[in-house]
Amino acid sequence: MDFKDMCPRYEAAMAILGKKWTGLILRSLMEGPRRFTEMSAYVPGLSDRLLSQRLQELEEADIVERRVYSERPVLVEYSLTAQGQALREVVEAIQRWADRWGPNGAPGELKNRVRIVEKQMGVKLPQEHNRDRRE
Repeated sequence: MDFKDMCPRYEAAMAILGKKWTGLILRSLMEGPRRFTEMSAYVPGLSDRLLSQRLQELEEADIVERRVYSERPVLVEYSLTAQGQALREVVEAIQRWADRWGPNGAPGELKNRVRIVEKQMGVKLPQEHNRDRRE
């Protein structure tokens, strides 16, 4: 892999994947299809408007698929396409990095960022995520 020059494909991928909340939305879909309300509950602090916007962007990028079932009431599920499933290794790598380096094992800047995000979301990471995992 050549890192000497910026790759336009990488730049285009990051324009989609690097948006706030997108990584958390993708992570919520890794276990399988979810309804809108399930994703909203999975990602505390994410507004319905922004969740809807991000899902639409991910649909347009062929990363997420929206299925509407004609039931009463109408059931809508979101799932990852094959292209979205291909991001599993990326999501898992980010999780491994987070487990190793943050927040207790994190350098100061990352620790500060974790605290800011916890405050914005009104949550505290569970204790199992706060242990040093440099195994």
